[in-house]
Amino acid sequence: MSSGYKKGQTVTIVPPKGQPESPRDADIEPYIGQSGKIVDYYWIRPGKDLFYIYTVRISNSKKEVVVHEDEIEARIE
Repeated sequence: MSSGYKKGQTVTIVPPKGQPESPRDADIEPYIGQSGKIVDYYWIRPGKDLFYIYTVRISNSKKEVVVHEDEIEARIE
């Protein structure tokens, strides 16, 4: 399974869909709705599942945020 997003791709930070709120949600809340570029990504395999985690540099700042794949959407430019 390949990642859904690539380095350099522009994405928008979104709240995770279909999941109950968790303390993790508070970490990305200030960035929801903001766009940025993927600067790196990693994968982890806990058991049989494979998950991608992305580092996104928020536009107009040097801030980098780590998000799960369900916390970003591709942005069409």
